[in-house]
Amino acid sequence: MSDEPLPSLGMKSFEDLKQTNEHGAEFWSARDIQPLLGYDQWRNFEGAIKKAQTSCEQSGNVCDHHFADASKMVRLGSGSERKVTDYHLSRFGCYLIAQNGDPRKPEIAHAQQYFAIQARRQELSDAHAADLERLELRRQASEEFKNLSGAARQAGVRDPMFGVFHDAGYKGMYGGRGQSAIKQRKGIAEKENLMDRMDATELAANQFRMTQAREKLGRDGVKTEQRAILTHEQVGREVRAAIERIGGTLPENILPAEPIKNVEKRLKKARPRLVLDGPDAQGLRGTAGTSDGADAPPSESQPED
Repeated sequence: MSDEPLPSLGMKSFEDLKQTNEHGAEFWSARDIQPLLGYDQWRNFEGAIKKAQTSCEQSGNVCDHHFADASKMVRLGSGSERKVTDYHLSRFGCYLIAQNGDPRKPEIAHAQQYFAIQARRQELSDAHAADLERLELRRQASEEFKNLSGAARQAGVRDPMFGVFHDAGYKGMYGGRGQSAIKQRKGIAEKENLMDRMDATELAANQFRMTQAREKLGRDGVKTEQRAILTHEQVGREVRAAIERIGGTLPENILPAEPIKNVEKRLKKARPRLVLDGPDAQGLRGTAGTSDGADAPPSESQPED
């Protein structure tokens, strides 16, 4: 698939014709892009605009946010005036015109391809951001696991009991299920690291559980192994209760995410993606329509984080 810009009109391309309105939003004049899309006569092009407006409404978007009447009176050579119809269009409005244009025109076909590429790039950008978020949360959870392990040692937990201590937190949060039972329920291989298969929501919840357990161990001055284990389980139950109160999905019911190693590999291979500018939903309104942005702890592998 070609990744070329829309065909030029003289020295002007689609992006060159972009303007900015009083709201700071980008827009295009329908009169400016008419020849770029292969239309010689305005009445035919306005027909495509009308179809695009209908499509905009049917898709659940506010038509006025993407198609603004920009008609004006112009003085003729004879001294008289006449009304010239024009529209200010958002990027989404331009996209809809291309989708509703005459498919026999090569310019329309090229425009449809152009906007399809931009939409795909946006999808990839969103996926890229989600990957980065999950990877960062996994890194933070790993650090918090180490911090909690250090606090547990200070609270009296011996090395042979670290597996029991960490499992207690899972049992409290996952309705009595330890790591092995959680993996079995989710269909995760026993040899896999449980946190490596958690999505961003589940990782954030577990990070919160570990943070609160670490702080409670210190705040309560816990100094015995059994009390430390019970404290961790209690915190897990409290986090589970909070999830239930707000109507969230219980952690054992969250589907496993793809292995984190796959995410790391994908991010290493990823090239910078184009993110479309501006608040798309508001279109021509820009932001005007938006409402009020010691001892070393045990290794991560034994016991598993």
